[in-house]
This record gives sequence, C-alpha cells and structure tokens, in this order.
Amino acid sequence: MKEKIEALRKDIETAIEETQSGRALYELKVRFQTSLKGIMSGMKDLAKEDRPAFGKIVNEFKQSMEEKFDAREVVVKKMEMEEKYAKERIDISMPGKKYKAGALHPITLVKNELIDIFAGMGFKVFEGPEIETDYYNFTALNTPKDHPARDMQDTFYLAENLLLRTQTSAGQIRVMEKENPPIKILSPGRVFRSDDDATHSPMFHQMEGLVVDKGITLCDLQGMLAEFAKKMFTDSTKVRLRPSYFPFTEPSVEVDLSCSECGGKGCRLCKGTGWIEVLGAGMVNRRVLENCGVDPEEYTGFAFGMGIERIAMLKYGINNIKTLFENDTRFLEQFED
Repeated sequence: MKEKIEALRKDIETAIEETQSGRALYELKVRFQTSLKGIMSGMKDLAKEDRPAFGKIVNEFKQSMEEKFDAREVVVKKMEMEEKYAKERIDISMPGKKYKAGALHPITLVKNELIDIFAGMGFKVFEGPEIETDYYNFTALNTPKDHPARDMQDTFYLAENLLLRTQTSAGQIRVMEKENPPIKILSPGRVFRSDDDATHSPMFHQMEGLVVDKGITLCDLQGMLAEFAKKMFTDSTKVRLRPSYFPFTEPSVEVDLSCSECGGKGCRLCKGTGWIEVLGAGMVNRRVLENCGVDPEEYTGFAFGMGIERIAMLKYGINNIKTLFENDTRFLEQFED
C-alpha cells in the first residue's frame, strides 16, 4: 500500500508542477482524489492492528498534497492574471486617440436650410419616387411624346414607360391629383440627366416648389423669391425675372439674383453682368392644372425649381460641381461647425 501511495505522490507532484491553468489544476485535483479513494478502499484488507497506522499515513499524505495544490493554485492564478494584463495592457502615459465627429455634407446643409426657409413661409415637404413613369415625368407636365421640349433633356430610361426622374416636378402632379387647393408644397430630391461637365452632374439634387390657390399671380412668385434670396444669401440680394420657356409654366421666367460676390457691380463670378442665374419658375400652365383635375378658371398657381448644388456652389464659392461628390475630407472639413 505504501508503494501505491509513493507512486501516486510522484505522479501528482510532477503533474502539479507542469500545470499552467486553473482548469487543468482542478481536473488534476479530481484525479488525485479519485486515486486516493481507490487506495483507501484497500484498508479493509489490512489487519485491524495495522489500520490506524495506515490511516495516519494516508491523512498526512492527503494533507501534504492539498498544501501543494494550494501553493500551485496561487502560482497559476498569478500566471493567468499576468497573461490577461499583457493582452489588455494600456499605456496610460500615452495621449488618447481623438476621433473626429462627423458633419453634414454641404448639399445636406443647403437642403436643410432651404426647407427651413420655405417651411417658414408655410410650405410642407413632399418627396416623390426617384423611379418615375413617363406620364408623371413628362406627359402630365404638358410634355407629350412628340413635344420638342423633350429633346432638351437626355433621360435615363429603365423601360419603355419607366425612367429615372429628370425633375422633381413630377411630385407636384402627384400632390395635385390627391389634394384640393389651396396647395403649398416643397419637393426636394435627387434627379438624373445624361449631362456631365464642370457645372453639371448626371445625378444632382433639385428643390421644386408649388403654390396653387385663388388669385395667385406672378407678383406673388417674385415676392416669395425675394424673401428666399434675402434669407439664403444677404439682405441686399435682389431678384430679377427674365422671360423664358418651360412647357409646364406659362408665362415662364428665369430667375437671377444679384451677385453675392460683387453686390451687382460685375466680377469674374457673374461674368461682369452683376447677376447670376439661379432657378427657373413661372405660372402653372392651364393644361397642367386640367390634367390634375384643378379648374384653371377658379385657381391659379406658380411653380419654381432650383438645383441644390447650384445654390451650394454660389453660397460657398465652389467652382466645380464634382467637388461635391468626390468625398475629399479636406474639402468637407471646411463645413464643420
């Protein structure tokens, strides 16, 4: 029996020294206790007078091994903690990393500012779908298939009667079909045209406005645009209307603002004219009202549309529209608060 105890001692002591984790030490202790129970079960085969001495030997052996287990447990815990600290080590003497907060894109800034200005005049926002039908994008806006005005816009067609909208004016038709006058809506969103140069992009953003009510005149349009110009640019900004043509308005006008750079005196930005073309507008064409079920004898209205990129370029002095889509952080950081 003593030989078995000694063999177990050597085996367990060697295993204890090699143990590297608390889990392994626990499993080894369970194995030791199981083996010791097997040795103690042989006590029944001893003579009665030999049992007390054997019991004393077993108890001393058990106590000494538990002390070794306890001592190794202290060492193993220290090793595990050191390993954990090594993995999670942070040098608190080093300066912390600073992460810059994001900021709104200049197009979004201008869009939000435009919405705030016109919302203050009583406009509500309507956002139509970007994939439109030919009817809403052209036909309902007094631009039938054989109309020469369609040649003015290169369109991305998805199917015979489906296209990427070329203007947010389609949203005006959707509103007039569902709502009765008075109507006062603002329709912002992305539009798509096959056009690409320093001042044009195949995808850009528009902001359309529509007012329909009794007694609406061109003077109301001019007064509203004058208020918009003062709030968007400066109090001294002036508005000029020039005759133009759009199939969905009659009469139609191009809207110029006095140059914010030179105050109307003439400079490189305004090409010496003192004026900068900003948007198109006009009185809603009678046929457009009729297409939407609105009586043109009782109601009149005006509509206007502007490119948000165009406003952003004028407001921030940007000379190339592509800069707004390159996502160059050096450029975008200029618009952080």
